[in-house]
Amino acid sequence: MRRSHWQRRGRVQVGAAVVAGVLAFTLTSCGGDGGDSTDDPKSTPKESKASVQLPKLDGEEISVAAVWTGAEQANFKKVLKEFEKRTGAKVTFVPAPDPIINFIGAKVAGGSPPDVALVPQVGAVKQAVDKKWAKPVGAEAQAELGKNFAQGWQDLGKVDGTQYAVYVKAANKSLIWYNTKVFENAGATEPKTWDEFMTTAQTVYDSGVTPVSIGGADGWTLTDWFENIYLSQAGPEKYDQLAAHEIKWTDPSVKDALTTLGELFGKKDFIAGGNEGALQVEFPRSVEQTFTGGDQPKAGMVFEGDFVGVNVAEAKAEVGVDAKVFPFPAVGDKAPAVSGGEAAMLLKESKAGQALLTFLASSDAAELWAKQGGYLSPNKNADLAAYPNDVQRAIAKALIAAGDDFRFDMSDQAPQSFGGTPGKGEWKALQDFLRNPKDVAKIQAQLEADAAKAYKD
Repeated sequence: MRRSHWQRRGRVQVGAAVVAGVLAFTLTSCGGDGGDSTDDPKSTPKESKASVQLPKLDGEEISVAAVWTGAEQANFKKVLKEFEKRTGAKVTFVPAPDPIINFIGAKVAGGSPPDVALVPQVGAVKQAVDKKWAKPVGAEAQAELGKNFAQGWQDLGKVDGTQYAVYVKAANKSLIWYNTKVFENAGATEPKTWDEFMTTAQTVYDSGVTPVSIGGADGWTLTDWFENIYLSQAGPEKYDQLAAHEIKWTDPSVKDALTTLGELFGKKDFIAGGNEGALQVEFPRSVEQTFTGGDQPKAGMVFEGDFVGVNVAEAKAEVGVDAKVFPFPAVGDKAPAVSGGEAAMLLKESKAGQALLTFLASSDAAELWAKQGGYLSPNKNADLAAYPNDVQRAIAKALIAAGDDFRFDMSDQAPQSFGGTPGKGEWKALQDFLRNPKDVAKIQAQLEADAAKAYKD
């Protein structure tokens, strides 16, 4: 079967247990406490000093497009403001719809693409290069990448050996967040295996609170559920094969993973709003309804990445106090470690655009961004003390300690039409599965038909 460069690149990440193991250790060692430790010198951020050299760009104007909204957008704008302060350039943020690659295509066709775009999919970078939309990363930004990033993160932004993107934002997508009051009232404990997770869910249910909140209106959250179960149950070799469509979605390993996921999806009383209700809930609200309502929220747990911290804050809750986190439970022998991220890609060649990529690849930008919360940097030289609490610090430490030892989000490696488009492909099939988790074979056939067409195209 034909495999494009971006499909093969998923093999840079080898093994998955290290991230989960380090994360479990660091979260336990900090007691899940979100407060800063006065005994640890690392808890006090270093004095901010400019370490990256940027050119003077007085009077230059550039635009930057991303799909971020709310606090996530506001936090990124603070990073852009610092770039403006240091260079004199003027940066305009352009809100983009999801999937952003379609937005980029429309803007290119109209002759007015943004100078820089932040894209979440590895496949989107490849698509932009194939269509000759993307420009190569300059020498200054490449120097920052070489100094600050593990090789795996650098390679994710390459196409045929040329650097076209800078992965400036990472995500640990193997986390389950829980309402501490709910767990305390129920006498629930943090599970380490899938069976223990289902037992914990029953314990929370028996206490009078619905166990799990699912943002099913956003199909990407469902792909993350599947990927974590599949990686842990089927193993990394099968994960790589399915990501590259070297095995079909009708493979028995997919049946096993969907059957396991169906153990949760098949218990409508365990899901806030039931299955149909969950399909109406977007991701931000799935977090909000877990951390509002005192000790009687709509749900006790919500699954998603480290970026949940932003939404916890928007719900007026405190990470490490009201909201704590445990690694996604092991379904097989080892717990999964799935990562994602956003890459900055240059669409119009300019001195200011290249300078922005250089800044975003620097420790300066990573530390400023980290201070805002709800952000995880793959920059290995960023000061961990910049993160606002011990929970986020532990997550960041685990990511950096893992180096190249992780698996990238499977759906983000897939062609956009299959792995990253609302109402199509994997997103749509898993929404159908949430609606009716009984017919596993039908969903497998649906996934394979959509995948076969997308990978052929």
